[in-house]
Amino acid sequence: MPKAKGKTRRQKFGYNVNRKRLNRNARRKAAPRIECSHIRHAWDHAKSVRQNLAEMGLAMDPNKAVPLRKRKVHAMEVDVETTKELVRKPYVLNDLEAEASLPEKKGNTLSRDLIDYVCYMVENHGEDYKAMARDEKNYYQDTPKQIRNKINVYKRFYPAEWQAFIDSLQKNKMEVQ
Repeated sequence: MPKAKGKTRRQKFGYNVNRKRLNRNARRKAAPRIECSHIRHAWDHAKSVRQNLAEMGLAMDPNKAVPLRKRKVHAMEVDVETTKELVRKPYVLNDLEAEASLPEKKGNTLSRDLIDYVCYMVENHGEDYKAMARDEKNYYQDTPKQIRNKINVYKRFYPAEWQAFIDSLQKNKMEVQ
């Protein structure tokens, strides 16, 4: 097959390109992005991975950081030498510990429709799941067991709101009587 005309132009050297900056940017882009912001800000690109982690008080190899004690030999005892490296950036370790000690936030919630559905059913029918299954608002034709499970899920996810809802129902029932 013939080549397209004008596509085989000779490459010319770019004299106006700063090679030092070009290589530095290429090296920086080739290096992997560190996801942890604490480690990323304390990272020194001039040092090796092992040196950076040692300065932060972290270990690159957990097997060498916490070695297993060797069993004693009957004839002689084996001494394990521990070399303590200087932690120059303890704030990284402190930040990581503080972040790890924060309570985990709840990511799972129930939809507003399901909450309204459960409140309506309990408000109108109490504990009568068969009546709930026959209710006209039971659009998805849930069985009594399915409705009971939905109510139990709501109780498990929002125990404080459930208790407040039950208390308000009791108060309304007392006012009616």
